[in-house]
Amino acid sequence: MDTSPVSAVSLTTPLRGQATTLEELRVDRQLEEARVHGPDPLHLAEVFGLDAKTAMRYTDSARVLLEQAAEQQLR
Repeated sequence: MDTSPVSAVSLTTPLRGQATTLEELRVDRQLEEARVHGPDPLHLAEVFGLDAKTAMRYTDSARVLLEQAAEQQLR
């Protein structure tokens, strides 16, 4: 175990044959962070090093997901 960068092969090998990509996993992780910590663009920008516009897009998506979840709980 060390702190050196991970190779692309070590990241993609477990995903072979799966219906997802690293990009989809990255986006899912960022949206989950926004759902857990609230739709705060400053938090997302800081944690993931996102551009302000990208952080705003993710927080907008997180707000929609949170609203949908709240609506489903009311049903």
